[in-house]
Amino acid sequence: MPSTAKANRGPSAGPANRRALIDAAREIFATEGVTAPLSAIAKRAGVGQGSLYRHFPERVDLAVAVFDENLGELEVEVARPETTLDDLLERVIEQALVSTTIIDMMTLERHDDRLLHLQTRMDAIIGSVLDREKAAGRIGTHVVAGDVLLAISMLASMLVRTDASERRTVATRAWALFHSAFAPH
Repeated sequence: MPSTAKANRGPSAGPANRRALIDAAREIFATEGVTAPLSAIAKRAGVGQGSLYRHFPERVDLAVAVFDENLGELEVEVARPETTLDDLLERVIEQALVSTTIIDMMTLERHDDRLLHLQTRMDAIIGSVLDREKAAGRIGTHVVAGDVLLAISMLASMLVRTDASERRTVATRAWALFHSAFAPH
């Protein structure tokens, strides 16, 4: 009877396994949340649970790896001088299902060293766009990065609980409220 088990490629499989785990986690977290069974992530990635735990000893380590990549995408976006807060929000909406769990983790586990660099990066991303928006007169001087992070967190949390077919409408309505609150006085 032929075996269906994959041949063990040893340490050379490490980078590919890590990549597969991050991709699988992004998908699983987006559909089932950050509390999804890690066994489902390992199975989706096509690796054993031992491999998962070698790369990511704790759930938060895997979540951080996923969000690290999300932040990298946002950093590329805001590096473009024409990027507005609306553009940033659009990217965040695309990432919302994974992002909300990490934003919640950042809020709940503020002092976890694994999350501190994410907070610093997120603050820089928001600050960069906020400075640009204030200079252009599109955002009031009263708005601080914490306000934008709170708005993003509230929106991401709402989108998680919204049917996929209605997310765009909900996001548009929420952003209209934020525009009113963030408008120059």
